[in-house]
Amino acid sequence: MPTSPGPHRRAWARATAVLTALGVAMPLAACATDAGGPPVINLYYAPEQNLPEVVATCNEAAQGRYRINYQVLPRDADEQRVQMVRRLAAEDNDMDVLGLDVTWTQEFASAEWVREWTGEYQTAAEQDTLPAAVESARYEDRLYAAPKNTNVQLLWYRTDLVDEPPATWDELIEAAQELRDQGQPYEIITMGAQYEGLVVLFNTLTASAGGEIVDEEGTEAVVDEGAVQALELLQRFATAGVTSPAFSNAMEDEARLAFQTGDAAFQLNWPFVYPALQEDAPELAADVGWAPYPAVDPDQPARVTAGGYNLAVSAYSRYPAEAFEAALCLRNPENQLFSAVNDGVPPTIESVYDEPELAEAYPMRDVILDELLDASNRPLTPAYQNVSTVIATTLSPPSEIEPAATAQRLREQIQDALDSRGVLP
Repeated sequence: MPTSPGPHRRAWARATAVLTALGVAMPLAACATDAGGPPVINLYYAPEQNLPEVVATCNEAAQGRYRINYQVLPRDADEQRVQMVRRLAAEDNDMDVLGLDVTWTQEFASAEWVREWTGEYQTAAEQDTLPAAVESARYEDRLYAAPKNTNVQLLWYRTDLVDEPPATWDELIEAAQELRDQGQPYEIITMGAQYEGLVVLFNTLTASAGGEIVDEEGTEAVVDEGAVQALELLQRFATAGVTSPAFSNAMEDEARLAFQTGDAAFQLNWPFVYPALQEDAPELAADVGWAPYPAVDPDQPARVTAGGYNLAVSAYSRYPAEAFEAALCLRNPENQLFSAVNDGVPPTIESVYDEPELAEAYPMRDVILDELLDASNRPLTPAYQNVSTVIATTLSPPSEIEPAATAQRLREQIQDALDSRGVLP
């Protein structure tokens, strides 16, 4: 169920062929060591087109003490997780560094599949790292991963249709209705299909309303008044006649493509839409601006859900010291800058946002950083997979939400998911 909203999806689509051409190893073909050579650190990570270059840089920096071998996981996030879970459950010691979606760290830590980061490793992983990214890598107040990259959604809008971007959801819906009444392109495009994208939308609205879905310990379902306000807004948005008829089936790329038709005025989506627009619809791109994600409360900025990946060290690695060192190299400031510019994955290290090279690739970087400094996380619990399934199923389609009744159903089903009870929908 979880997706990784961060990486550049179009880069993913090309990744396997490119990696193969570069001679990078494919999954399920790992070899832990080279006979007589330095320790081989097997990195299991999602397809990222230019990651082999980062790996080569780190191998050079290691000066022969170890060699990182990039094992490319499937593109689909569920398949990535399943492959790693199966091998870790079998205590496979050919896995060393693991690329975890930010929603998986608690599950892997709870199962004791990954090692705690302590001492100088912990200091290096946390130094200058954005707070929400560090929080996503913790379990029971201990650090179990180093944040590699992050991401947040923005409001993209047509500058030829509106003078100023709406600052709140109420203003957004009202602006779309006015454009519709004028016979102009008016739709608000975002992700409403029954999948992780809908969970991200609900989580952002709940956090922006000051609410909670699950308590901080990740053990009790809350679904408080802020969550009910989010449900009311989601239902109103879905039935206000301002979004695409395909809203309840739209994922990230469908939303991007729908916006590129020119029939929409607004889009809520990840920054990957920016380079895609420049390449696929340059005339439209000239009239598209970006702004902070709309607030729920006019007096409080939105708290947008963070995406991204963390790097963890397998509990079964035969070379933990080298694996920690390799993970730190893969996510150091220089390599985060390279990956951000070349693969569209925003950095987790705050000072990287000051780099001129990043400004050229991300003209919207200040808005991204402002959102990241107060970003929200999805429920941090080892049972996140089941919690996510319950939320996506219960909220789909959003037009049929009955706020009070839906909130009660969520409380009951999320608690069952946290307690590993009942039958998942």
